Amino acid sequence: MAKRIFIGGIGTETNTFVPFPTGEDAFTRHVIPKSGEAEKVPNMFTAPLHVWRHCAEKMGWDVAVGLSAYAGPSGMTVRAAWESLRDELLAELKAALPLDAVMLSLHGAMVADGYEDCEGDLITRVRALCGPSVIIAVELDPHNHMTDAKCQADIIVTYKENPHIDSGDRAQEVFAMTRDALSGKVKPVIGRFDCHMIGRYATPVDPIRSFVAKMKSHEGRDGILSVSLVHGFPMADVTVVGSHILVVADGDVAKANALAKELGESLYAMRESTRIPRISPEELVQYVTEAPAGKPIVAADTTDNPGSGFAGDATLLLRHLIDAEITRHGPLLVAFVWDPLAYMIAEPLPVGARTQLRVGGKAGKLSGVPLDLNVTVMGRIRDASMSFGPNRNDVGNVLWVRTDAGIDIVINTKRTQITHPDVLQAVGVQPQDYRLIVVKSTQHFYAGFSPLASAVTYVDASLDGRSSDFSRMPYTRRDPNYWPRVTDPLGLDGSAARIGN
Repeated sequence: MAKRIFIGGIGTETNTFVPFPTGEDAFTRHVIPKSGEAEKVPNMFTAPLHVWRHCAEKMGWDVAVGLSAYAGPSGMTVRAAWESLRDELLAELKAALPLDAVMLSLHGAMVADGYEDCEGDLITRVRALCGPSVIIAVELDPHNHMTDAKCQADIIVTYKENPHIDSGDRAQEVFAMTRDALSGKVKPVIGRFDCHMIGRYATPVDPIRSFVAKMKSHEGRDGILSVSLVHGFPMADVTVVGSHILVVADGDVAKANALAKELGESLYAMRESTRIPRISPEELVQYVTEAPAGKPIVAADTTDNPGSGFAGDATLLLRHLIDAEITRHGPLLVAFVWDPLAYMIAEPLPVGARTQLRVGGKAGKLSGVPLDLNVTVMGRIRDASMSFGPNRNDVGNVLWVRTDAGIDIVINTKRTQITHPDVLQAVGVQPQDYRLIVVKSTQHFYAGFSPLASAVTYVDASLDGRSSDFSRMPYTRRDPNYWPRVTDPLGLDGSAARIGN
């Protein structure tokens, strides 16, 4: 018998430490077309909805499509905005009843004024509306906060890759489990383990690459349906921030919890080796000075990553590179600097025109001070986009300028991290021609930029180091018993000495 499902989602990643409130206007509404209708290239969050609709329609199921609204990472979501979006989706869900399944593409680290766990709030209300027999399946970004409220869902799967280039692949898995649950073939249950760790995990390289492979090796055998590593989102002051292992099993919660514990303790045992080394701006200059000539060095300005909710207009690293006269060792490219005002000022000028431009340093104290630069306009494009795995992300309007010192800066008007060099090539930049490329990103740049790099390095240019040293995060809600604030919070090594402040 044909089934009836509801698909939709609301998402953003909330950095509670930045002063940028996220209002309802920040959320872009997306249309998920029926089969045969013209489709836009999906982004990371809408890709699952496209997958689910196609799979369901192929099976002859009836699909009710609800709200699909997503905002870029930013500060606390305004309470009225969350409640308005949530209630809109719930009203559409109520109108679609009765249902066999609800499938939601969410982020998992959305925080609003008065709501520490927006997705848990939504899932709780969905469960209350639909009752216990309806399958609730959820796909999440791995940088989520894993709560009891979220686990009212029957199925939870996170992306396995960081950069997150696999949201469509994970959606296929979510649909397969939902299909099998509706047919009675499986009865999904969720187990999880709190690793008491806060870290960042790069899946393209070991040890996390091998750990993800180990997770996958358990899937599809012995009743294990899915295994996810919840990285957690460190830039949020919430109760459960941190890393978890999540296991979906067929009917056996004890088995799910046991595997989650086994894998969680395995990750915990190698916690020190999971650290992604950060270097200082001074060390970056030394590295560029001493490294042999060849393909570009790609340096991630991780402490001004719009993908973690930061402004993307910080000048701290760029100022240091200017003062160090870094272009003596070859040309420098910086992308993106989020500066709609600078773009607006330079927009009337033709390519080749010279002007003085105040760049960056506008969003707050974490952004540093603006740079007053003499620049030449090299190129511009409007309504640009860039690749992110199989998907595309909008970046707004793009301006390429070159300073008198030979530093190329790519400015954009939509606050977002850079994920692929194709947007640079679209404006006329040839990335392979640079000695050093600075990208404002933490990890999502990696798939696009690492193939053209001689080396990839990560730079901490912050004022206080907190965004790289998680032992110093000013959490007020989270229990301080976590690594790296404590050396052995689970007590598995026989030591629990505090190392943070």
